[in-house]
Amino acid sequence: MAPRPWWFKLLLTALVGFVFMMVLGLGYLFYRGYLDRGSPGTATAARMGRLWAWFRDPDAHPEWQVHAGERCAGAPFIMPTDGYIGFLWGDSFRIGHRHQGLDIFGGKEVNQTPVVAAHAGFLTRLADWKSSVIIRIPEDPLNPGNQIWTYFTHMASQSGESFISSEFPAGTHELYIEEGTLLGFQGNYSGTPGNPTGVHLHFSIVKDDGAGSFMNELEINNTLDPTPYLGMLLNVDDSSDVVPVCEHGTPHAE
Repeated sequence: MAPRPWWFKLLLTALVGFVFMMVLGLGYLFYRGYLDRGSPGTATAARMGRLWAWFRDPDAHPEWQVHAGERCAGAPFIMPTDGYIGFLWGDSFRIGHRHQGLDIFGGKEVNQTPVVAAHAGFLTRLADWKSSVIIRIPEDPLNPGNQIWTYFTHMASQSGESFISSEFPAGTHELYIEEGTLLGFQGNYSGTPGNPTGVHLHFSIVKDDGAGSFMNELEINNTLDPTPYLGMLLNVDDSSDVVPVCEHGTPHAE
């Protein structure tokens, strides 16, 4: 076979480059359109922009902040911590996964923003839990006859130094606590030392497995929409572009 002329190789290289750039550009436009449409389960560009603005200067946006101990519009739960609710129930960070709770960013350094019990119940901290506690609520206040659990995590430093209150050492089992009890402080522990998250609390409401224990919190189908429990729009499918704040509620305790 005769060798290809020099111009043929040049043309082929240019064509491949053009196709690559077209695919890249279309992919970017699709991605931007997907965000800007607010597709179900997807954090919109506007809401992500607000989160970055909060990271840069939380003091500039006090109207975005919720407060620990605040009760919204007669809801059965109080707010578990201070900060900006950056990610909602149902948010999607990667294909095939939906966020099973709320991420509330305090806007301060680790071990400064308090975390409190959203409802009275029986607290458990498993022996290997550095940053997490779970509270059993025997009677779901919205669905009598059902048992539910509230889960709190990321209360440790990136190296795993726990910020959970000393009243709840590892191995604590079924200790009754009142609503508003101090559980600990927001941290940035991800489960992998040296790979921290942003400083925040992850809070979720977990279903009971029917045998007296909690279901796997990592699956959204095992959790409940926190909207009616906290009296705010917190389901991403219903409130993707709404700043989640308590519009009608009792003041938080100073």
